Parts: sequence; C-alpha cells; structure tokens
Amino acid sequence: MNDAPELADEAADQATLSEDVRRLIDQGKALARAELAWQKARAAYAGRQAGGIALLGALAAALAFFALMAMVVGALIALGPVLGAWDAVAAVAGALFAAALIAAAMALFKARRTARRLADRPDAP
Repeated sequence: MNDAPELADEAADQATLSEDVRRLIDQGKALARAELAWQKARAAYAGRQAGGIALLGALAAALAFFALMAMVVGALIALGPVLGAWDAVAAVAGALFAAALIAAAMALFKARRTARRLADRPDAP
C-alpha cells in the first residue's frame, strides 16, 4: 500500500518535468522567432541607410578629387613662372607619381602582412 502514493508522486513529477521541457522548448522557439524578427529589422534599417551613406561617400570622394585637381592646377600656375610650363608639369606629375608609388608600396605591405596573419602558419608574426 505504501507504493501507491510514491508512484503517484513520481507520475506527477514526470508530468511536471515534461511540461517544463515543453515550456522551455516553446520559449526557445519564441526567442528564436523574436531574434529573427530583430535581425530582419536591423538588416532592413541598414539597407535603407546604405543608399544615403553611399551617396554621401560618393559626394565626398568627388569633392576631394576636385580639391586635389585644384591643388594640382594651383601648383602648376605657381611653378610655371619659376620653372617654365613644361618643367612645372614634370615637377607636379613627378610629385604625384612619387606619392602614388608610396601609397602603393604601403598598400602592398599591409596586404602581405594581413595575408601572413590570416595564413594557417603559427610562426607568422
């Protein structure tokens, strides 16, 4: 007779455990749906903002290009009387070419360093 109450308690505990597991699974599904909705909203917001950001970036690049061209023309005008027209063009073009070579060398250095760091070799610094 003593076994009957213990079996009832065990069955009740088992039912409570299965309800808890079911509730945990339902909460996990709800959390996953909420997270998915949140990430979709973030992606939609980022997508809406990307067009404006790209437009402003293009405008900034165009204005920087025109400012650089104004500096080049100004350098040509300033050096023209001192060096002569062709020598001024050669000096400005040479300076721009040297700056381009330095920038390219720096880019190559950074690209190689990044490739070394991302390689699967543990000895890479």
